[in-house]
Amino acid sequence: MGGNYCPVSRISDRRQFRLVKSGINRYRRVVARTLVPAPDRPPTAPIRRSALFTFPETVDERAARLVAAGVVLMGIGFLLTGWEALLVVLAFGFVARVASGPRFSPLALLVTRVVVPRLPGAARAVPGPPKRFAQGIGATLTVAAVVAAFGFGAFSVARVLVVMLVGAAGLEAGLGFCLGCRIFAVLMKVGVIPSTVCERCDNLWGTPPRATAR
Repeated sequence: MGGNYCPVSRISDRRQFRLVKSGINRYRRVVARTLVPAPDRPPTAPIRRSALFTFPETVDERAARLVAAGVVLMGIGFLLTGWEALLVVLAFGFVARVASGPRFSPLALLVTRVVVPRLPGAARAVPGPPKRFAQGIGATLTVAAVVAAFGFGAFSVARVLVVMLVGAAGLEAGLGFCLGCRIFAVLMKVGVIPSTVCERCDNLWGTPPRATAR
């Protein structure tokens, strides 16, 4: 058996062991560089999912009216053509704006990033929560219209809901009268909506300020 000893095989085994050990050390260095941030580059904060679904504290009134104008155009387009795809686009836009403001709404992105920056004059900031409430009413109407049209074939019901939507959006686009915001102010005045929801809205649209206990 001593005659079968092969030194070449022993050398090959040592070489393979060195290669494996070198690979392990190289992997450890890569992991260390990945986990430990460079001294001249501070670590970035992780993106929270909840941050994606927030609504702005303030809204440019000009942007809100332009979005309402887009809603009016799409609503009239649906009423004239009966094209169901416009109904779906309307519903998606409202739900997206309620969930995260302009972040996922194509119409709101077009208005806030392309149209409004090119308008003359300064921004007219208004509180965000009433606008979100108004968008919620629009989402309710459009989702109900989609369910009526596609779920039950009740296109006449869908048309009535869209007419209501177009009327409210037309008031905001043409006159700056936000019907949903007015409803929000009334509900806040009677205490249905707590004042903590919108601290800037206590004296909004002529609502008298509430007395604070001393």
